[in-house]
Amino acid sequence: MTLIAAEDLAVRYGARTVLDGVTLAVEPGEIVTIVGPNGSGKSTLLRALLGTLRPARGRVVRAPGLRVGYVPQRLALDDRMPMTARRFLSLPHRRSPAEVAAALGRTGVARLADRQMSGLSGGEFQRVLLARALMGAPQLLMLDEPTQGLDQSGQAAFYRLIEEVRRDTGAAVLLVSHDLHVVMSASDRVICVNGHICCQGTPLAVGAAPEYRALFGLGTGGALALYRHAHDHSHDPGDRRDHVRGDDHDRRPTDAGGRAGGAARPASGGAAGRTAETAIPAGDEGG
Repeated sequence: MTLIAAEDLAVRYGARTVLDGVTLAVEPGEIVTIVGPNGSGKSTLLRALLGTLRPARGRVVRAPGLRVGYVPQRLALDDRMPMTARRFLSLPHRRSPAEVAAALGRTGVARLADRQMSGLSGGEFQRVLLARALMGAPQLLMLDEPTQGLDQSGQAAFYRLIEEVRRDTGAAVLLVSHDLHVVMSASDRVICVNGHICCQGTPLAVGAAPEYRALFGLGTGGALALYRHAHDHSHDPGDRRDHVRGDDHDRRPTDAGGRAGGAARPASGGAAGRTAETAIPAGDEGG
């Protein structure tokens, strides 16, 4: 059963269209990463899925009774206000000491229970935020650039923790990230957004596809290529180019379902798009 889905979603800020024609779905137990340049609508998409932004068109469909845990991109706390991690996890609803200890232990920071939130490092702070998000036993964990400000080793450690959470709890994960060199290996599926869905695919297969590496080089193992390849043309939401036919995207190697073993595929009008049964090297697909 699909946990959450967007259907032909459009979001506008006043007269400016930020997202247009976005269709996607998150299934139980998968890790899906949304990537794209600054200002591409990644965080806006997450907020629309959370229900904090009302779409101008389309709809968001959630599984009945869906439990969602959320880790924001940033959380400003007044440094002058004393608040321990234990107290933070008990807001707005009081939690038992056992619940707090279990949540902090799950994210590897049980020792921080009595530390002031203002005194935590960036990595410690994010792990406490993750512990709080997990306290409601979410079926879907949504994270908005959770490793912003962390160094590369801190990013890698946090993403390993996300993989462990998925493995141990079975929760699906939908996260926004710009840490492509790290996040690619942690994802089952990557969705590239720049006002609409440019493409999506399985990162390991993208990195392994010889046709893809031949086009975009070996240095990034496919990560940077997935991020950059679609952004050499206009992304005016009113510009309805046919991405499947390849007018503005070279067609990428794909599998039959965009899952493990598949590679990046272009999206049609912002939707998930059709997939091909076999890998097609760029330039060989014809007109």
